[in-house]
Amino acid sequence: MNDEGITIYWPAKEGREEGVFFYGEATEAYLPNSHVRVAGHGDMIMLGSYSYLGLNGDERINKAAQEAVAKYGTGTLGVRLLAGTLDLHRRLEERIARFKGAETAVVSSSGFLANISTICAIVGRSDVVICDKLDHASIVDGCRLCGADVVRFRHNDMLHLERRLEQYQDRKLKLVVVDAVFSMDGDIINLPEVSRLCRKYGALLMVDEAHSIGVLGETGHGIEEHFGLPPDSVDIKMGTFSKAIPSNGGYVATREGIADAIRLNGRGYIYSASLAPASAAAACAALDIIDAEPERVRRLHENMAYFAARLTDFGIDFRNSPTAIFPIMCGDDWSAYRLAHYCHGRGVYVQAIPHPVVPKGSARLRACTDANLLKEELDYCAAVIRDGAHSLGLFNGREKRLDAEAGNGNGNGRQSTPE
Repeated sequence: MNDEGITIYWPAKEGREEGVFFYGEATEAYLPNSHVRVAGHGDMIMLGSYSYLGLNGDERINKAAQEAVAKYGTGTLGVRLLAGTLDLHRRLEERIARFKGAETAVVSSSGFLANISTICAIVGRSDVVICDKLDHASIVDGCRLCGADVVRFRHNDMLHLERRLEQYQDRKLKLVVVDAVFSMDGDIINLPEVSRLCRKYGALLMVDEAHSIGVLGETGHGIEEHFGLPPDSVDIKMGTFSKAIPSNGGYVATREGIADAIRLNGRGYIYSASLAPASAAAACAALDIIDAEPERVRRLHENMAYFAARLTDFGIDFRNSPTAIFPIMCGDDWSAYRLAHYCHGRGVYVQAIPHPVVPKGSARLRACTDANLLKEELDYCAAVIRDGAHSLGLFNGREKRLDAEAGNGNGNGRQSTPE
């Protein structure tokens, strides 16, 4: 049997031959202050992590996970409905419900499964799901599996959303699903208007907060806090324990009736092993730290604004992202690969995002800031991106330059000027 006829969209063979395929590289160690040691690349500044609050490796979270292993072991005895529910899972569900201002919560073994299970549990053949064109792949897959009619509206276009709601207003059950922060562009959904329209047309609203928990809002509680809206502005609040919260798994915070539908109808919930004890304990501890240390969120917001200013100074197009995700626009796929490779050679860990993950012709680097990065490291990373783009002829930014000290401020001897 051979592999002829299998389509691989990403140019793995060509990328490896040219030395620019930097996917699945093995991290050997997480180092202090958002540095990592990568096999074959040495120590690098991490500019591609989802650990927005810099909590991965926090001793208090590690201790909570270790204590859970000592008490429960490393796994569970089954799925949640049978022998796989621990009191620890119940505590985590109560904790996330309080954090999000919801009646209850359902914890799953991954964020991907949480989205699929929720959508498939709530809607069926006579219903309609209306989603933003740039929603996450897990939402798209949930829509494909649910059996309902699925329609999309143009990205963050509220007039188009209203037309969709008008078009399907006769449906008994209408579900609108959007991302809070869109993972490839870093922009924020217009929640006040989405929520208003859902109330006007009697639709349920589900928001994926994978990239907004710990990031949006003065204390990191997410998109409602960011917009100053009450908790009941969103019916179904989905999120993950694998980004600002350094663990595994996903959750849905919602009303009791919807939660029961997920527990009893959601195939991804019913037929998947329950969350490991260490992961549940780590998530609980992280939520406590986020609430107790709002200064982490403030540092993240400061770094977001600082990095945006540096990129703007250099004329680098990052689509004016207002969050911790910065899409460094490159155009074609190979330009993105080569710019990422340039960064890797100078100790900056950042990934190229090509088609089909993003639309053709909009390939980019996806850079992410976190609360632990120092200003001089952000200076260095911005300068490397600028100099790499100029060296490769990708675009011409304005020629404002950092002074030598700021430009080489990572302390590892690497230079930010082209070779």
